[in-house]
Amino acid sequence: MTVDFMRTVDRYVGIPACLLLSFVHRLNPFTARTKPSSVKKILFLQISEMGSAISAYSALRKAQAMFPDAELYYFIFSEMQESVHLLNIIPRERVLTVTSKSFFGFIGGLLRMIVTIRRMRFDAILDLELFSRLSSLLSFLFGARYRAGFYRFHMEGLYRGTMQTHRVVYNHTRHISENFLALVYALAEAPGREPLSKVCIDENDIVRPRIPITPAGRRHIGDLLRRVCPSITPRHRIVLFNPNASELLPLRRWPMENYIALAKRLVRDARVIVAVTGAPSEARDADAIVAGVASERCVSLAGKTTLRELVDLYHCSHVLLSNDSGPPNFASLTPIRVLVFFGPETPLCYKPLGNQIEALYSSFACSPCVSAYNHRKSACTENRCLQAITVDEVYRRVTGALKRS
Repeated sequence: MTVDFMRTVDRYVGIPACLLLSFVHRLNPFTARTKPSSVKKILFLQISEMGSAISAYSALRKAQAMFPDAELYYFIFSEMQESVHLLNIIPRERVLTVTSKSFFGFIGGLLRMIVTIRRMRFDAILDLELFSRLSSLLSFLFGARYRAGFYRFHMEGLYRGTMQTHRVVYNHTRHISENFLALVYALAEAPGREPLSKVCIDENDIVRPRIPITPAGRRHIGDLLRRVCPSITPRHRIVLFNPNASELLPLRRWPMENYIALAKRLVRDARVIVAVTGAPSEARDADAIVAGVASERCVSLAGKTTLRELVDLYHCSHVLLSNDSGPPNFASLTPIRVLVFFGPETPLCYKPLGNQIEALYSSFACSPCVSAYNHRKSACTENRCLQAITVDEVYRRVTGALKRS
């Protein structure tokens, strides 16, 4: 399914469906009126980008602390489930999935999952989505007594129905991890107290997950690097490029020709190796960069690593330069220094957590132009906010990061 197709369905099917179920919810005499006295099962609902699971880690930890007797579950597309497994906080058997590859496979799997989850009798569902009406519908159809989700209140956008028992303000001036934490805090309140959450989120609530590398993992990545770059030695400095972004928002991409120009400058230093990463579907762009640079020290790893191997690769490398997408979030699980391009979205909300993460941001007057309020669909057709970030500037930032790594 394409992103625009999902947006169309979400709008023309999602809006009337949200209206209908909101009416059903309003008429239900058994709707929760008091705060939960006992919570035994909590389902975290996330169906969008893989990196969101990393941002939700603090919320998962807080839910464990606030509801110690509760079993935590996670619902996500099967194609993204490894991002949850990687965190090692929810047992694999409690990660519930449906495929997003085909429309009919998705619908069939979703219908089966609705039946399965209703039978599991969850006490609460925390809807992590900002702009998808589907997740709001599912949180109601899954049958939990308590449902915490983001609600628009007096804002024009973000209409997702009124089925939430705990309606939380989405605060676009706070980091997304804090917004997710607000959902957990809301669950401890009585339904009807609005807007939620009326708490001060302490900086200690924000927990950065770390994924260590094993000696076997380090050896495996060493073998992988030697296969694609036989001349590599321990003295080399490895710079990783992630030139792609998810299909959801292609505007987030720094120009491909800039990546090529930057790589050419970097490999002038005989100590530097540039490796381009990506999914198998992104191998063509990676090969184009490698061909454009034409150096034995610029290689492609696109499609050659699993997610776990990619995290180990970050451990063994020195700098990652990336468009705003999932990889910088996974890199934040390791000590690697990360430079991330922002423009259509803001680093204020979405920069991965960590002192070793730097944002490359031009602060245009029109930026950010995508948000939960416009379904993350911009009218922009030329991302000048990213084009304005020059190769010279990025070269200085990358070489500076290399010196500090």
